Amino acid sequence: MIHPTAIIEPGAKLADDVQVGPYSYIGNDVEIGAGTIIESHVVVKGPSTLGQNNHIYQFASVGETCQDKKYKDEPTQLIIGDNNVIRECATIHRGTIQDQGITKIGSNNLFMAYTHVAHDAVIGDNVIFANNASVAGHVHIGNWVILAGNSGVHQFCKVGDHAFIGMYSGVNQDVPPYVTTIGTPARPVAINTEGLKRRGFESDEIMALRRAYKTLFRKGLKADEAVAQLTEDAQQFPAIQPMIDLVQQSERGIIR
Repeated sequence: MIHPTAIIEPGAKLADDVQVGPYSYIGNDVEIGAGTIIESHVVVKGPSTLGQNNHIYQFASVGETCQDKKYKDEPTQLIIGDNNVIRECATIHRGTIQDQGITKIGSNNLFMAYTHVAHDAVIGDNVIFANNASVAGHVHIGNWVILAGNSGVHQFCKVGDHAFIGMYSGVNQDVPPYVTTIGTPARPVAINTEGLKRRGFESDEIMALRRAYKTLFRKGLKADEAVAQLTEDAQQFPAIQPMIDLVQQSERGIIR
């Protein structure tokens, strides 16, 4: 299961059925769960914890120290859930003490080739990073988010559940749930209707979210004015509430 050319440091803890390919390196303070496959020429450093049934492809770098110049080799962490696919040349860095000290990735995510997750980022479940998509430090990405190719998210920004970040989008403010973006700087263009259909949202819910989108982005209202209207609508359609929550909690402001 472990190729003879692979290097496994004594402090690493691997489940019995973990596969490690040729010339890969697994460092100290790394824990890898059952069913995980590490292809050739992969570097995994710690402290890092990987759950079960992850698949990491060749030349990926997982758990490396971050690129923040303030980092002084403190013992920060990377925590990854289950059933993630990390493709060629992806890079995922550990956290910093300027935040919680943890970069956290959920389960059932796909990170395509050359994607990047920076220090202290929090990634939810069922997320897709298309080729060359990157998020900076302290970014929070919700569940079921798609980042299209060559898109990027500025540090400290939040992207809500079910959002679709369009190709080449440069996100520099928060993106509410369900919203599709385009351009640099990213601007809202619609609700992610197709994604919501695929995930089982009812047609009346989708129509309510489309109306909520128009209230938030197309009526020329201030954020607090839009929230007041959306709060009434959320009583009938609770799916609107996550949009309200992100707007109210946003520190960078939302894309408009």
